[in-house]
Amino acid sequence: MTSFHAERAPLAGAYILTRGVHKDARGQFERLFADEDLSLLCGMRAPIRHINRSVTVGRGTVRGLHYQVAPNAETKIVTCLHGAVLDVAVDLRPDSPTYLRYHAVELCASRDTSFFIPEGFAHGFQVLSDRADLLYFHTAAYAPASERRIHPEDPMIGIDWPLAVSGLSTQDSSTRFLDDEPAGLHPGAHPNPQGPTDNKPK
Repeated sequence: MTSFHAERAPLAGAYILTRGVHKDARGQFERLFADEDLSLLCGMRAPIRHINRSVTVGRGTVRGLHYQVAPNAETKIVTCLHGAVLDVAVDLRPDSPTYLRYHAVELCASRDTSFFIPEGFAHGFQVLSDRADLLYFHTAAYAPASERRIHPEDPMIGIDWPLAVSGLSTQDSSTRFLDDEPAGLHPGAHPNPQGPTDNKPK
């Protein structure tokens, strides 16, 4: 018996994980990661390299959309430990039938769910509570030279954020919108130029 139930997301390779929780009078116990289970359920092969925690304050604050290209492309497993977020994955695989489409999952501390986001996807989230704490499992170390960004309000992606977008970092807010032929999305490409384009809303 595995520690998780995996539900396929509409974007191939992404999964919504429901964790098995054992409760008694003292509280509860749950496993957040098990390589043998995730290999079986999600086809995960790479080992976990980093485990990170983020604390974000301010309802409506958005982090993302971020990803890394080869050779540092990464799978992420995202879990909410406090508060609630809308967690978003964007398919950046050019040969995928859902290329440039996104899927959003509400993660919160009161639900036993995590979002499994494979290589080839950008990731971001919006805080739905006054504060949100997220735990991330990464299969690759952070590599600044491989990091790429997509503006969270890019019209080509068209994410329906439930709240007005706020709290963007300087880097995220200055990322240019994508053109009709998106640049900087694929392995080996240069990062998106910084600064708003002349013909796009700022």
